[in-house]
Amino acid sequence: MEIKITKTNTPREMPPEEKLGFGKIFSDHMFIMDYEEGRGWYDARIVPFGNISLHPASTVLHYGAEIFEGLKAYRAQDGSVRLFRPTENIKRMNVSADRMCLPLVDEEEMLEALTTFVRLEQNWVPKSFGTSLYLRPFMFGNDEHLGVHGVKRATFMIIASPSGSYYAEGINPVKIMIESEDVRAVRGGTGFAKCGGNYAASTRAGERAAKKGYTQVLWLDGVERKYIEEVGAMNVMFKIDGKIVTPALTGSILPGITRKSCIEVLLREGYEVEERLLSVDELVCAMKEGKLEEAWGCGTAAVVSPIGTLCYQDTEYTVNGGKIGEVTSKLYDILTGIQWGKKEDTYGWVYKI
Repeated sequence: MEIKITKTNTPREMPPEEKLGFGKIFSDHMFIMDYEEGRGWYDARIVPFGNISLHPASTVLHYGAEIFEGLKAYRAQDGSVRLFRPTENIKRMNVSADRMCLPLVDEEEMLEALTTFVRLEQNWVPKSFGTSLYLRPFMFGNDEHLGVHGVKRATFMIIASPSGSYYAEGINPVKIMIESEDVRAVRGGTGFAKCGGNYAASTRAGERAAKKGYTQVLWLDGVERKYIEEVGAMNVMFKIDGKIVTPALTGSILPGITRKSCIEVLLREGYEVEERLLSVDELVCAMKEGKLEEAWGCGTAAVVSPIGTLCYQDTEYTVNGGKIGEVTSKLYDILTGIQWGKKEDTYGWVYKI
């Protein structure tokens, strides 16, 4: 694939790492590629970062024809830049595209776009452990007429945001409320796809939980309102009576790359892992009987996020004394060690730029 590169005439300096935050500062350039039915993808280019223009009737604005991914570029101890399992994100993006009736992108060409873009923006990859260059590939339909229909025109883009350490004050357990009113997704819907509508639908419950002093919500399934699904925007795992239990991917849960990596690490470390339906009643029973030993969310942004408190029907339960557990800590150390080059990658997950 030929990628035309137009460099900015006004390059900027990255702010001090302690002021980066997440998703508020962007690198100098962005990748863009267009699609038209019958022509396919064309005009791959990297241009200076800036606003884009859309027709007011664009499909994305009216019918939510949009998908995205999230991954990171890391600065290893030797100064090199690396990605973590980018092919998994690429495969998942095409699964999302298929579900949302958007055009697929050739996997090798998407990887070429990512690596070319990161190579150009590598000065925006911060150096400290815990920091990274967050990459946001996304695609949207932009047909310029109203009416519900399959997408005929689309745009694929990549932008990048240097991000500070997710755990500025240490990896501390969070308080989670089990949501029993709103649902995030349903089987047969778009729960397994990474599309904006899933996140918009989750915002109300998250805001309600925040007003009550909780960091996020633990979602139940959308049919029976009975089975555990995700926590906030992350997958979730529990250590119950010595076994690791995580909700099965039934179609309403996003198949997370961090989730997949956690399972592979746990199996190699000798833990028994069960991917199955887990009811909220079983979870509450485990909490009451003292069998819930650990609980944590897992995702790209945080890697793992320990859960110290779970609230269900106005009753709070403390998990592991409100402290980070042994398994959670081990997963964090192994995954971040591989990502930032502090540990040997014996899994073959690192993709060096």
